[in-house]
Amino acid sequence: MWRHFFHMESTVEGTADAMLYFQREYDWDFMKINPRADYHIEGWGFEQIWSRNEFEKHKKSRFPVTRVEDWLNIRPLPLTTPALTDHLKIVSLIRKRSDRELPILMTVFTPLAIAGRMVEKNEMLAEHLQKSPDTVESALRAITDTFVRFTAELRNAGADGIFFATTQWAASEFVSWSDYQRFGLPYDLEVIRAADSDALNLLHVCHSNCFLKQLAAQPYPARMINWNSDDPTNLPLDRAIIELPEKVLVGGVDYSGWLLHCTPNEIRYKIDKLKADSTPDRLIIAPGCAIEPKTPKENLRAIRDQL
Repeated sequence: MWRHFFHMESTVEGTADAMLYFQREYDWDFMKINPRADYHIEGWGFEQIWSRNEFEKHKKSRFPVTRVEDWLNIRPLPLTTPALTDHLKIVSLIRKRSDRELPILMTVFTPLAIAGRMVEKNEMLAEHLQKSPDTVESALRAITDTFVRFTAELRNAGADGIFFATTQWAASEFVSWSDYQRFGLPYDLEVIRAADSDALNLLHVCHSNCFLKQLAAQPYPARMINWNSDDPTNLPLDRAIIELPEKVLVGGVDYSGWLLHCTPNEIRYKIDKLKADSTPDRLIIAPGCAIEPKTPKENLRAIRDQL
């Protein structure tokens, strides 16, 4: 499982402490570092008001892009950019304070997903991609160059690989598959390949009506793939076991449904069924996305004790 600790995310030490606490409590089989989501864009002028409440998100106060011409201002960032340096330190600190055998995956968004966080509304980026594609691509180039270098340096900091997240930008709500082949795929491959050939990478395909099967067929160097299989618009887990034979599937937990609302006994039943319907070498039981911070601890304990 993985989740945000909003009240601890504004500092290196706070983020590391939160991740290490969650790992000590439940002894997950790998750690997915869950940083503040907008660390990716802070270096381009994004601003937010930090939350001091464990269960409330930070409030966004300034976006780098408010008109199409602003994409031309997005230039490659040096790794000395404070937000990037801080998150390399987070990885290093977690690595030093955790079991060396624990696989650690650092969250990195795809370049198109990073661009999507630079605007206040998703519709703005979708419109700009259609009306001024070359302008947006100049920014995608800068984002990619930045995160190719950052991803390579994550390995030096101690990450075993990356949790590579498409957010809502590899789904049909805002772009077509042909759009994604132009604005997503080539930039994605540059970033994930920067983790090196021995990296333990996980491709996270988010949102409803996602391009899971299309992306699974692409040459992403990712042994694991994660998505919300409980969303009725997405490929269900039982079919994915058959249709995606080359991948280790990471999922099966309805993180906004039964994980949040069932009793521990019901959770145990759900987990036993997942185990009975799959084989250990094909499935890592996990949520389809970050779990709600308010998820009952007794439900998480019921999952962990059942495995």
